[in-house]
Amino acid sequence: MLIPLLLAALYMGWSMGANDAANCVGADIGSGVMSVRTGIVITCIFSFLGAVLLGGNVIKTIGKGVITLNELPQAEATLLAFAALFSAALWVTIATYKKFPVSTSHSIVGAVAGGGLALCTCVHWEKIWQIFVCWVLTPLSACILAILLYHIFKAAFRIPAVKRWEKVILYFLIYLTSAYLAFTWGANDVANATGILFGVQRFTPYAASLIGASAIILGVVTWGYRVIETVGSKIVHITPLMTVAIEIASALNVHIYTHYGIPVSTSHSIVGAVWGVGIVQGIRTMNLKLAREIVLTWALTPLISGIITYAIIVTTLFFMR
Repeated sequence: MLIPLLLAALYMGWSMGANDAANCVGADIGSGVMSVRTGIVITCIFSFLGAVLLGGNVIKTIGKGVITLNELPQAEATLLAFAALFSAALWVTIATYKKFPVSTSHSIVGAVAGGGLALCTCVHWEKIWQIFVCWVLTPLSACILAILLYHIFKAAFRIPAVKRWEKVILYFLIYLTSAYLAFTWGANDVANATGILFGVQRFTPYAASLIGASAIILGVVTWGYRVIETVGSKIVHITPLMTVAIEIASALNVHIYTHYGIPVSTSHSIVGAVWGVGIVQGIRTMNLKLAREIVLTWALTPLISGIITYAIIVTTLFFMR
């Protein structure tokens, strides 16, 4: 099962790159400052660095925090790992096709929990509850941070000395913040693809990070443009100044959770920040219909990936007997 398991992890990493590339550069591209090609290059480089240098913390949470995979029999642990990765990746692929920014963190956590229920093993519900609370707080805290930062930057750019160099400063900050956001995304989300490989004791956290980072880059390059359009232009019209506030708010938000090893959604963080600056501009400027659809998709993500995993494992065990 090692080869199918590795292929499932690579598929999950690819689907993450395709869906989550928009989190790092969607606002930059939507504001007209950055081209799609430049955004993809920045995302690839810095998400890889984040995954390899800082990805180990969340990999351990996914690998052992939701279910202690290494305490299961090897065959059951491998089956659960394969089913969870495939189910989570399948749902993220469907969402990417529909151009919805969904949470790969929600998808993999829901899938692992569904697999635990199917195997009648111990699911750490207290840990899942803690993760769930952070999921709810992620877009809210990003929204509040974006509102505060937008007002701060707006006031700063009224200063004559700053205003004279406004365009240069904005462009510099946009490129810097997109790189930082890609770094934090890689650090937090690589665990969604390969944390389970560590949990079943097949790979070290560092090896799992390398595998996940490589697959993520492939997803960014091949299909990353689809959700970029939604985040960059369909939720609210984004200006360069708004972009800086959005990306700093989102990156700080995700970085804090990554430090504590909590798998949160960069999709939730960036969309929450976009909503924050949209609120400042006025509710009428926001695409509220799309916002409702995104929230519904977020709510369904862990549930659907969990159900698919449960069905795969139950069906497999039935035929094995």
